[in-house]
Amino acid sequence: MSGNVTVSMDQLRIGLYVNLDLKWFEHPFAFSSFKIKTEDQIRTIRSLGLMSVRCDPERSDRQMTENRAAKPAVMPDVPPSLVAKRALIERIRQQRETAARIGNAFVKASVVIRNINRDLFVQPEEKVHQATRLIDQMADSILTAPELMLHLMADKSGGKEMYFHSLTVTLLSMMMARDIKLPHEHITALGMGALFHDIGRTEIPARILMKQEPLTHAERELNKMHCQYGVAIAQRLKLAQTAIAVIQEHHELFDGSGYPKGLKGEQIKLLPRIVAIANHYDELCNPINIVDAMTPHEALSLMFTKLRGKFDPRLLQVFIRCLGVYPPGTIVQLSNGVIGMVATINAAKPLKPTIMIYDADIPKEEAILVDMETVPDVNIAKAIRPALLPQEIHRYLDPRQNVSYYFDTGEPDKKKAAT
Repeated sequence: MSGNVTVSMDQLRIGLYVNLDLKWFEHPFAFSSFKIKTEDQIRTIRSLGLMSVRCDPERSDRQMTENRAAKPAVMPDVPPSLVAKRALIERIRQQRETAARIGNAFVKASVVIRNINRDLFVQPEEKVHQATRLIDQMADSILTAPELMLHLMADKSGGKEMYFHSLTVTLLSMMMARDIKLPHEHITALGMGALFHDIGRTEIPARILMKQEPLTHAERELNKMHCQYGVAIAQRLKLAQTAIAVIQEHHELFDGSGYPKGLKGEQIKLLPRIVAIANHYDELCNPINIVDAMTPHEALSLMFTKLRGKFDPRLLQVFIRCLGVYPPGTIVQLSNGVIGMVATINAAKPLKPTIMIYDADIPKEEAILVDMETVPDVNIAKAIRPALLPQEIHRYLDPRQNVSYYFDTGEPDKKKAAT
C-alpha cells in the first residue's frame, strides 16, 4: 500500500494500524492487518521475530502517527507469539470438532426424518411418535440453550429431497418461536406442523413436483391441493389441531394473495404465519431448478423489500433479526478487503457471524474461521454473488448449491436428534 510507512518494534503503540508481512499461520492474529488495541498485542508482535512492520497512517489514530519514543520491549521467557499461536491451534481444533459434531447431528436428524417420511403410511403410529420425540428434543435444546448458533451444512450433507426442506423449515420456524418467547407446547406444535407441512405433496404426481419449467395453470391448481391433501393425512395421523392448522395455512399470505382460502392478516393463525416465512425463504434458496436459486442474502433482501407485504411484518423482522443481514451461506467481502463465506451466526448477535476466510496460503480443508466479534475494527462491507468470484476463490469457499442449516446450543453432550 503506497501510503504505508515502516515503523520499528520500539515505535509500536496502541492505535497504530499495522500490516504484518507474514503468512496467516505465522502469526496468531485473525488478520494480517489490524489496529493495535492492547499492550499484549504489542508484546506479541515484538515476539514474532520481525525487525519492523508496515503502518498505515490514514487508518491509525491521528496522534499515533507522531514519532514518539516508546518503552523498550521486555521479552518474557515464553514469547507471547508462542502462547498465542498455541491458543490459535487449540481454537482451530475446537472449531473442527464443533463442525464435525454439528454435521453428525444434522445427518442423524435427516436420517430420522427420511425414515419417518418413508414409513409414515406403513407404521403411522410409530412414526408419529418418532417425529414427536425428535421435535421434543429439538424444542428442549432450542429453549434451554443460553445461545443458539445456526450453522451452514456442507452440500454433501444436504440434498433436494423433501425431508431436507422440512428439516430446514422446522429449524428456522422454531428459532423464530424462541425469539418471540412462545411457550414449549406451542413450539412443539409448531415443530410438528412444520415437519409435516408438505406431507400432502405425497399425493401430487412427481412429474409436477420436479418439473423445472413453469407449471401450467392446471398443474398449479393441482399443486395447490397439497394443503387440503395434507390436512386429510394429518387428521388420519391424529395430529394436534394446531399442527394441522400449519399444514392447512402455510401458503396463506398476509396480503390475502395466498391459498387455499385467501386468508388475510391475522385471519391466518400465528404458527402458520411463522412457517410461511421460513418456507418461502427456503424455497427461494433451494428451488427445483438450481438456475433460479438465490443466495441467502438475496432471498432475505427480496423478502424484505419486494415481498414484505406478503408476510406478517413483525415476524419478518424477527426472521431477519435471527438470521442477520448476511445469513449463513452468504459470500462477503470484509472492510479490509478479505473475502469469505458466512459459516455460522449466533441468533443473539447476528451482525457478528463467524466467517470462513479465503487464504491461498491455507489449505481449503484447514480454512480459518474468524469470529467477527473478536475483530471489532473489521466489518462486512458487502455481499458478493458467487458467480462473480474468481475460480480459485469459488473452488476454495465452495458456495452451497443446496443451502441447509442446523443448530448448535454449545452443549456437545446434549442429544439433538432422536435415535
